Amino acid sequence: MSDHTIHCRFSGRLVFLGFGSIGQGTLPLVLRHIDMPKDNISIITADDRGIEEAQELGVVHQIEPLTIDNYQRILDPLLKPGDFLVNVSVDVSSVALIEFCQARDVLYLDTCIEPWPGGYTDTSLSPSLRSNYALRETALKLRQNGKTATAVLTHGANPGMVSHFVKQALLNIAKDTGHSTEIPTTRDGWAALAHTLGVKVIHIAERDTQVAAEPKPRGVFVNTWSIDGFCSEGMQPAELGWGSHEKALPADGRTHEFGRGSSIYLMRNGASTRVRTWTPMEGPFHGFLITHGESISISDYLTVKQGDAVVYRPTVHYAYHPCDDAVLSVHEFAGKNWIQQDEQQLIVDEVISGVDELGVLLCGHAKGAYWFGSQLSIEETRQLVPYNNATSLQVCVAVLAGIVWAIENPTAGVVEPEEMNFERAMEVMLPYLGPVVGVYTDWTPLTDRERLFPEDLDRDDPWQFQNIRVV
Repeated sequence: MSDHTIHCRFSGRLVFLGFGSIGQGTLPLVLRHIDMPKDNISIITADDRGIEEAQELGVVHQIEPLTIDNYQRILDPLLKPGDFLVNVSVDVSSVALIEFCQARDVLYLDTCIEPWPGGYTDTSLSPSLRSNYALRETALKLRQNGKTATAVLTHGANPGMVSHFVKQALLNIAKDTGHSTEIPTTRDGWAALAHTLGVKVIHIAERDTQVAAEPKPRGVFVNTWSIDGFCSEGMQPAELGWGSHEKALPADGRTHEFGRGSSIYLMRNGASTRVRTWTPMEGPFHGFLITHGESISISDYLTVKQGDAVVYRPTVHYAYHPCDDAVLSVHEFAGKNWIQQDEQQLIVDEVISGVDELGVLLCGHAKGAYWFGSQLSIEETRQLVPYNNATSLQVCVAVLAGIVWAIENPTAGVVEPEEMNFERAMEVMLPYLGPVVGVYTDWTPLTDRERLFPEDLDRDDPWQFQNIRVV
């Protein structure tokens, strides 16, 4: 008898689309925590990655790359009403898959809103249309009136888990600053709480210190999670939710001419844009301003309006320092004018030490800045579950939480992480996140500045984006 908690039961079929690092890391968690027949699980993927794991665990592994021409023909025999499609693939349109699932009453989850191949880099499209903002707007148009099968958008570590971290962090700050700690039950309630607390900026602040036994070879992109995924989002425009406290757009900043208007983009890609941020173990550092769905959805979710006028909105963006080998890989990638290296190395078993410190930094409130998140080491990861490093496990356990929530709420329609029950998600995730800590700091983007040269700084408000960005 297993000692692991069974979170839910599921009698339908569950199909993994894609079986890279996240599919491989999630499968043992599903087998451990969801009561369902193993024979009801299958894998459809574009290559032979993970085939040995699938054979070891007794799950069917079928190599069948999906395209715009064949995806319906391949998936149709595999999914009937009440089944579940877990999309952890690349280069397969999330919007097409959601439409497919909604038409067949099939549950759905993804970790990002993915386009068909070329959608991130097609220069015949404007940068605005190559953005995560545009992908989100298209996905949200699929919402229908009435109850439809649940489709959970963007529920990995980030986007996904970090939206639940933001809610917990807001409650912690409220308690520590003497505000009411009653848990909001509506979007308006969460936005009002963030506004009342005076949160101006939210960074998804991540520092990955995992290292492999062998150094990165020349001409190889090394990372602790999907290299195709990282390179794709790194070539998209840098994007951020744009706060109501900001005084002026950056010189290369642009607004979108459609949609909810919660974010902006820069006329440069995210992997070439750096920002200042802070985590408890690392202290201050420079991270890449990589576009992510949570930058847009959190900022939108926490917006306070009077009529059509925005009264309050935080600036939200990702600030990512990947493992050191990935930083070298990005440097090499950029030097080739964003032509990706021919070879890749995803390090999982090769990792010998390190931590992925992933959390949210809420800034500008009465206590300065507050980081809340996970400090998961490779050593603890290997004690918890196989087929993972620290980075992948933070994603995979969030995928598990999203699957559980969808099974428990099967007719919620198209939903984003901010609209889910954060307490239920945290309950599922916490056993796999290592130390989960909250730390206050007096760090601001102005700390120790102008030590070498004078700068054009806005000292009246340290949380202006012009102070955070590294120019």
